[in-house]
Amino acid sequence: MSHTVITTTTTTTRPSDGVLNLGYTRTIPGLLKIGQILALLVAFLCVHCVRGWPNWYAFQYFEVVVLWFLIALIIFLLMHLFRLQAKMPCINWPLTEFFHYSVGSVLILIASIVASVKAGGVSALVTASVFGFIATFLMVVSLWTSYSVSCAPHQTVM
Repeated sequence: MSHTVITTTTTTTRPSDGVLNLGYTRTIPGLLKIGQILALLVAFLCVHCVRGWPNWYAFQYFEVVVLWFLIALIIFLLMHLFRLQAKMPCINWPLTEFFHYSVGSVLILIASIVASVKAGGVSALVTASVFGFIATFLMVVSLWTSYSVSCAPHQTVM
């Protein structure tokens, strides 16, 4: 006696969010980017709003580095939200973000160390350096996750 088994698989697809990919903000890379943006924004505002810096050049460097990587992170977040990577396939986006996180982690760490040493007891500057360290930690986590994803073995279909 032979038996025939018929298996029916139904898949439900969620309608796309239109132009925006809001599902990205609920993923781990999306949440890390949002956390980095918030930490860098707080650090920038703390340094920018306080007057009477104990060391002008140290905090000017901190402000420039934080602002540069804040703008770059906002651009990367908007690119993911609007799915712009698919429209520019000539750029290796995982490698670009990996390079961004590598350079950003080092420069923001240096800026945070300099800011914490030169804060001179000004609480807003100490807070800025703490948020710089938090942003550095989040960037290292993003660097580690992007490296582990990009270096995973590729599966071949047989």
